[in-house]
Amino acid sequence: MPGQVGSIENEQQGLLAYLAQMRYVLRLTAYGLTDEQLRATPAASELSVGGLIKHCASTEAGWMGQVRGEPQELDYVAYANSFRLAEGERIDDVLARYDRIAEQTEKTVVELDNLEHAVPIDHSVPWNSKDMSHWTLRWVLLHLIQETARHTGHADIVRESVDGATAYPLMAAAEGWPETDWLKPWKPTP
Repeated sequence: MPGQVGSIENEQQGLLAYLAQMRYVLRLTAYGLTDEQLRATPAASELSVGGLIKHCASTEAGWMGQVRGEPQELDYVAYANSFRLAEGERIDDVLARYDRIAEQTEKTVVELDNLEHAVPIDHSVPWNSKDMSHWTLRWVLLHLIQETARHTGHADIVRESVDGATAYPLMAAAEGWPETDWLKPWKPTP
């Protein structure tokens, strides 16, 4: 996938393309990391690259479940655990789950084909607006782009703290870009 979203023909396609781009860039933060590095928490917080990817997958699954009208249960322990890889949990499994969630998101959006689709607001949590009855599918997609981008920024910082790698050199390595005077693909340190 290129470093930028390509041309888009309509709003729905654009929202899905930008969400896919943010997922891709988030995935790149894990490129070439060992299991230990995926779990590393080198910053002031307890965030890790693997945990951030797992959290974004869980967040997207939850929001799209709301869009589809599936019952949602607010479980703080599950929420807190979504920020870390469990003992024995492998990044390949987390990424495969994220791929399945992404496919389901795109399928749901295409099948609904209505960015004005109403998604009831859960008023039991304090951060949701009390003066509105619903979000729209458009709002949910924009929110998922925002959340994924925010956590991609966190993952970028964690990744750089782990081994010094940054987004474009990682992308260049993952996609096999040629080395230039101004961009060198990332290489693992021996």
